[in-house]
Amino acid sequence: MTAAPSNQSTLRIRKAAVLGAGVMGAQIAAHLTNAGVQTVLFDLAAKEGPKSGIAIKAIANLAKLSPAPLADKNLAAAIIPANYDEDMSHLKDVDLVIEAIAERMDWKLDLYTKIAPHLSKTAIIASNTSGLSINKLAEALPEDMRHRFSGVHFFNPPRYMHLVELIPTRLTDPNVIAGLEAFLVTTVGKGVVIAKDTPNFIGNRIGVFSMLATMHHTEQFKLGFDTVDALTGPAVGRPKSATYRTADVVGLDTMAHVIKTMADTLADDPWHDYFKAPAWLQGLIDQGALGQKTGAGFYKKAGKDIVVLDVAAKDYRPSEQKPSDDVAAILAIKNPSEKFGKLRASSDPQAQFLWATFRDLFHYTAYHLADIADTARDVDFAIRWGYGWKLGPFETWQAAGWQQVAGWINEDIAAGKAMSKAPLPAWVTDGREGVHSKNGSYSASAKADKPRSQHPVYKRQLFPDPILGETFDQGSTVWENDGVRLWTLGDDGIGIISFKTKMHTVNDFVLDGVQEAIRIAEQKLKAVVIWQTGEPFSAGADLKGALGLLQAGKIDQFEKMVENFQRTSMTIKHSLVPVVSAVRGLALGGGCEFQMHSARTVAALESYIGLVEAGVGLLPAGGGLHELAIRAFKANPADPFEELKKVFETVAMAKVSASAMEAKQLGLMRDSDVVVFNAYELLYVAKQVANALAESGYRPPLPANAITVAGDVGTATFKASLANLQAGYFASEHDVDIATRIADTLCGGVIERGSQVDEEWLLALERKHFVELAQTEKTQARIAHTMTTGKPLRN
Repeated sequence: MTAAPSNQSTLRIRKAAVLGAGVMGAQIAAHLTNAGVQTVLFDLAAKEGPKSGIAIKAIANLAKLSPAPLADKNLAAAIIPANYDEDMSHLKDVDLVIEAIAERMDWKLDLYTKIAPHLSKTAIIASNTSGLSINKLAEALPEDMRHRFSGVHFFNPPRYMHLVELIPTRLTDPNVIAGLEAFLVTTVGKGVVIAKDTPNFIGNRIGVFSMLATMHHTEQFKLGFDTVDALTGPAVGRPKSATYRTADVVGLDTMAHVIKTMADTLADDPWHDYFKAPAWLQGLIDQGALGQKTGAGFYKKAGKDIVVLDVAAKDYRPSEQKPSDDVAAILAIKNPSEKFGKLRASSDPQAQFLWATFRDLFHYTAYHLADIADTARDVDFAIRWGYGWKLGPFETWQAAGWQQVAGWINEDIAAGKAMSKAPLPAWVTDGREGVHSKNGSYSASAKADKPRSQHPVYKRQLFPDPILGETFDQGSTVWENDGVRLWTLGDDGIGIISFKTKMHTVNDFVLDGVQEAIRIAEQKLKAVVIWQTGEPFSAGADLKGALGLLQAGKIDQFEKMVENFQRTSMTIKHSLVPVVSAVRGLALGGGCEFQMHSARTVAALESYIGLVEAGVGLLPAGGGLHELAIRAFKANPADPFEELKKVFETVAMAKVSASAMEAKQLGLMRDSDVVVFNAYELLYVAKQVANALAESGYRPPLPANAITVAGDVGTATFKASLANLQAGYFASEHDVDIATRIADTLCGGVIERGSQVDEEWLLALERKHFVELAQTEKTQARIAHTMTTGKPLRN
């Protein structure tokens, strides 16, 4: 379901080859395979054993990597291992080649010369280099291939990092770039930034400079590595791994290599003096302490504790990751302008450190905007998508008051406090309020604001990732209450239901709201999509409200709430207009049950779906178990128990899928459900699916009145397997009670195997067990524990 771009040839990629089975190459091959692209993974011929041994080993190693590169571990078998001695014939029918070998210009040029004669006249060739010149690499290719060559730079880990930098050469055909952009955005699910062919492109040029500035100021202000990580992580809208933990994960040798590339290739950069690994970084590398992969770097594990390197003491000490009280108070200020003013004015070395790192980052980024990127938007997206920052450098600066901050930077340059004496470009102080405005984002090279890309692929993103200050049409409200909003976008007659609760949890307002919204849709609209304006889809039932009723002894009201939950799921299932659930992020408990009862689920690849009620001492009672029992009967009318075996463990162990594909394996999504790789395209695709269902004359399923069940024999079989778990101390007595009740509900209760029941019978069983469990002391303790700690309690 790809919207074919209308003004250029669509790039159809059936088969790809990845050259180089290192950590990056193997993971790119894995993600192309996730996306349904048949992929051949090449490496050198092995000296002993099978000739393709290096690639075979790399594919096997994918299963050990965390986070998992494969969205479904069974896909490993689809990757074809190959070597350059025997398997060059594979190249004749590949549509795309991605080279991902070591960062050696001579090795890459040599490889291109070797593969060129085997490629077809239309194959697209790309390098995943993180910083070598793309124009220089193109020179190794025959002239008739150069227009099909570009840089395609993935970030690590490629499945999870949203950024891909696309770098054309002087000769690359614009149609090739446009086709690659559409493929990378829709099929592979990425955020594409077009970069200029300068060393380290955009993401690493700015991201690594930011790390270098941070390292320089760590020394200058004599701060501990753990203190710096406390200051440069979530406290300033960046990932938990902050600075030094990130370096440990990336590998200190890799880090040093990237710094050396900058030193070697950017001799004229005014900040060149700082492009060298600090003495303590080089010291760790010389000792073989390369970070996570060797077990020690800036940090290491000592028993259960994490210890951090103390440079002065030349030894590790316990890590105390927290900012000073004064700085913590400044960082808690919501207004960015006030926050930056206080950081700059404070005499606390931690505050001075933070101002200095931001000042030098802003200075560097503005100075180089014209040569590295087309617009400021490209820089901000590259850093957000490639480094996981909430705001890019220009957005951060603009939010803090553009001219105020520019004045401070100029003062610091004049006072010799900045890392470089280079002046800020004139455009910075031309009276502007920033680089992002309603006219677009500033292009220093074109000296004008430029709107977003007009590439047709972006018409699929109804709500793209917004840049600072950007707003999109919020549609027209059809109806709303305190729990949900029913609205439309455009005039296609498709309603959208969005929840208003925190984490999109399900309370009475949401339950009543969904039912009312569907009633209205049946009268006024042709279909409905349940879609949230941000992640998650839904974290499930509102436990706080439920626990309140239990503790107050209001069992009747509690039971009514459960009935209302089931009624909502059945309203979704039996709606006269198709209801499509558009899932991204978490869909737990009741959230999972809502998507199970939809006419169709359209889920982003990164959807984490599970019936997790057992973790809080309950069982799924929003119709989830009843739905699984019906599906088991439909899949195997003669013996539904065979099908139930597959899902019993999923529910009893409260398993959560690690991807939408795995949710299908776990029986929580159907084969007919759709997986979308780019979460920003989710609403577009869900509306297309809803429209197609409506146009095909959709009718809801008829109520099931004769469902064959596995009965007491099925429950007894499940109970026998539980006894083994309990004997091995893997399950507590309460775990076994919960699992037995799950089995009893799935199998239709204490009746003969092969008996037939209706839907209401199964729903009543769900309610009975749910209400009984909820009244036990142990379940109430589990609910309370999860609410206060966010973690499950084993009791």
